[in-house]
Amino acid sequence: MNDPGSKKCSTCQRALPAGAFASNRSRPDGLQTNCRECAAEYYRRRQEARGKTVRVKVPVPRGHKRCPQCEKVKPHSDWERNRSSSDGWASYCRECRAERNRTGYFKRKYGLAPAELDAMIAEQQGVCCICLTAPAEHVDHRHETGRVRGVLCFSCNAALGQFKDRPDAIRRAAAYVEGIAWKPTLVAPGVYQLPS
Repeated sequence: MNDPGSKKCSTCQRALPAGAFASNRSRPDGLQTNCRECAAEYYRRRQEARGKTVRVKVPVPRGHKRCPQCEKVKPHSDWERNRSSSDGWASYCRECRAERNRTGYFKRKYGLAPAELDAMIAEQQGVCCICLTAPAEHVDHRHETGRVRGVLCFSCNAALGQFKDRPDAIRRAAAYVEGIAWKPTLVAPGVYQLPS
């Protein structure tokens, strides 16, 4: 005979303490008929039959959390706070979250997968297309069409933005830097010649 603080699991037929069963308000005793272990095993088998995998539960020490992406158990100091989650911490550790945000940003903004971006940078030998010295770190695109042109360094990308992608202004700037004066020249009284 079962003692009052225990219940028999309908699957494994073991008499277990009430804490081994999940709650179910519709049952007379307020507990599920299967113990948590049997319910988890049933869920795992159903998911695998549907072609899905179920993550194995890993014991985590107090003050730590397991990241589902890198699968490492890390202290709470490696996590961002998130009031809306059940445990008050973000779903992914700081490193994985930063990588997921970076990947998502490039996919949303430019339609680039990480492999495509890495291929572009490798094609440029890892340097900026314009200055050929600084590392290529910033995706450059046409603002009218959104089409990606290449990967530039911060300075070159900012310079194109300051010139508002106007080729005529960029050509004048190049000529200016090369020492060609772009000021109107007085040819005759009241007549100025503009540079060609």
